Amino acid sequence: MSDLQIVYRDPWYVAIHKPAGLLVHRTRIADGDRFAMQMLRDQLGQWVYPVHRLDRPTSGVLVFALSSEAARSLVRLFETRQVDKRYLAVVRGYTDLQGHIDYPLLEEEATERQAAITDYRRLATVELPIPIGRYQTARYSLLEVMPVTGRMRQIRKHMKHIFHPIVGDTSHGDGRHNQMFRDRFNSRRLLLQAAQLTFVHPYTGEEQIILAGEDPELDRLFSVLGWGSFA
Repeated sequence: MSDLQIVYRDPWYVAIHKPAGLLVHRTRIADGDRFAMQMLRDQLGQWVYPVHRLDRPTSGVLVFALSSEAARSLVRLFETRQVDKRYLAVVRGYTDLQGHIDYPLLEEEATERQAAITDYRRLATVELPIPIGRYQTARYSLLEVMPVTGRMRQIRKHMKHIFHPIVGDTSHGDGRHNQMFRDRFNSRRLLLQAAQLTFVHPYTGEEQIILAGEDPELDRLFSVLGWGSFA
């Protein structure tokens, strides 16, 4: 079993590139046997503490603290929206050049919808000569997505809400386009990456930018689609 890719480390925090399909930690509903938190503990030979979460199918920057105190300090920044989160997403269709989605979401076991806000801007588009459904071509957009709030599956649900679901999303996506990406590009994952986190470091007081690191699968796909400069 290969080691996790560490993209940042200091005396208080360590960040990895979480591969798509890997659970962050064990839960009562998790059915896997590999978890990022346990793998990182084994890799570093020390305890690590979760600070935030990523959906299982989402890849990218995932930060852990090296002490419970450091975890509390960074969790507070996430809870008070002082962490700038930027994602890359491949979605069906041509979106607007930029957008602001303010659509409350119902989370697990909640009885009322919670405020949920997502901003995005379009980075690139592609039109493929592949008929899907009643259309003779297939169009896609590459987005930079900036969630303001942090609801469960927020980006995935918001993209579905504006009729531009993320490619590879088996819960909120379009099965025909997911199948085409599997058949034509051997892409069997959710095309959503947590690309960058930015925050004022709780201990140094300096702006800290953490990038996702290498993602060969996305790099290959972006190159095929003509988006190599964004990989």
